[in-house]
Amino acid sequence: MGMETEVIEKGKKTSWEQRFVETVIGRCNTDKGLAARLRRADNPATEYQSWEVLGALGVDLEKDYQRLPFVTVAAAIAKSKAERNGGLALGRAIAACYEDGNQSNQAKTRLRRLLACDELSEACRILRPILTLIDNKVGQPLDFIRLLKQLRNFAFNGQRVKTQWAQEFYGQSVMVKDEEAET
Repeated sequence: MGMETEVIEKGKKTSWEQRFVETVIGRCNTDKGLAARLRRADNPATEYQSWEVLGALGVDLEKDYQRLPFVTVAAAIAKSKAERNGGLALGRAIAACYEDGNQSNQAKTRLRRLLACDELSEACRILRPILTLIDNKVGQPLDFIRLLKQLRNFAFNGQRVKTQWAQEFYGQSVMVKDEEAET
């Protein structure tokens, strides 16, 4: 698959992120062993268990800025046992974990910690327990495609991604075109 961003399939465009998320969801639903390996990839010490899948899907394993977003999202998909990509943005999902929503001090603390991240590796490390919390507390699936695009862009434009997360959290509607999300 390589680094191409979009492919035209029978008249419709699909991004690399969309194909990745759909493939991982499909494979996790049919191969429980793979799903278990991807769940274990949530830990940096056992991340290598996801490399077979990531490598086969065109992810350059040597580049942290490319590998870490895919590992983080693949592990989150496997842990959530998602049957499809959801529509819930990360910021809204963090707020939805608490009764008071975006007024909750705990939710604000989690968001602030995520927004304080300067490095992609730090953001992925901080996100892991947040994604587990979201899976346990929120009844609807995350928009894994959007999250993957945001994480892929974090290394190059982290401030913009953090702004998107804050806007999602505080309830502002953030409608970003695919081309915009990739810049």
